[in-house]
Amino acid sequence: MHTTHHCKARQSQRGISLDMVDYVLAHGSQEKDKIVFGKKEAKQRLAALDRERRLLMKINDKGGVVVVADGEALITTYNCSQRQ
Repeated sequence: MHTTHHCKARQSQRGISLDMVDYVLAHGSQEKDKIVFGKKEAKQRLAALDRERRLLMKINDKGGVVVVADGEALITTYNCSQRQ
């Protein structure tokens, strides 16, 4: 997507980084000619990331987790201290 001079100037004046713009474009909601990622959505995403971080920390503490599956059936699961 092409960024106009006007957009670059406003972005600079308002302290909005290119990473922020890219994130909004990727995760925001389309409302007519606007793409919006509001405070509510940001809080929800932060909460989801916090949950994912806690889960990943638990998996890391176990040295990893292995799930053995056959088709749609989960056969067993175990801690993976070292990769086999």
